[in-house]
Amino acid sequence: MVYYFTSSVVTPSAFIYVGKDKVENEELIKYGFDEDVWFHVDNLSSAHIYVRLREGETWDSIPQPLLEDCAQLTKANSIEGNKKDNITVIYTPWSNLKKDGSMAVGQVGFKDPKKVKKIHVAQRENPIVNRLNKTKVEKFPNLHQEKEDRQKELRQKDRADQQVRQKEELRLARERREKAWQRDHAYDDLHSTEAMGESNNQQGFDEDDFM
Repeated sequence: MVYYFTSSVVTPSAFIYVGKDKVENEELIKYGFDEDVWFHVDNLSSAHIYVRLREGETWDSIPQPLLEDCAQLTKANSIEGNKKDNITVIYTPWSNLKKDGSMAVGQVGFKDPKKVKKIHVAQRENPIVNRLNKTKVEKFPNLHQEKEDRQKELRQKDRADQQVRQKEELRLARERREKAWQRDHAYDDLHSTEAMGESNNQQGFDEDDFM
């Protein structure tokens, strides 16, 4: 089971989701999207919270209100962290998560520790948590299929983008050829006119000589 939340502090609204337990977290780790950003309470047990960014957004430029929503939801979903003040929430792109066979269920590491940022959470903000909890929806998604569908969508987009690039390259190549031809033949008419003038002049001299 996956819990979905809607954050309305940005427009359009952002979708945040979390696995019900550590087993579900394993599925989320395995089948995340490149657009996903992972949140967790630092050095304490907590749920794995994800926010899915929109196309063109980057993990290191998430609007501050959305960061606060994610951090508060992460704190609220940590048994120990929810009881403490002044905790730290860490976040990183899903693609930076590292998982190997030596790790316990639900445990992750990072491929690049430099791509991990921290948020200080002074205390629980009930208005934020309550607002998000009102949007909570429980679903049983087929995460594997969702991942397959997303990869197919990306492949189709890549092919479409490639076709656009190829058409643009062909257009530019055609323009270059046309400009090169125009440059090489710019004086063709002038040469033809000069040649005709010389022919006429030569013909005139012949007539004068004859006379």
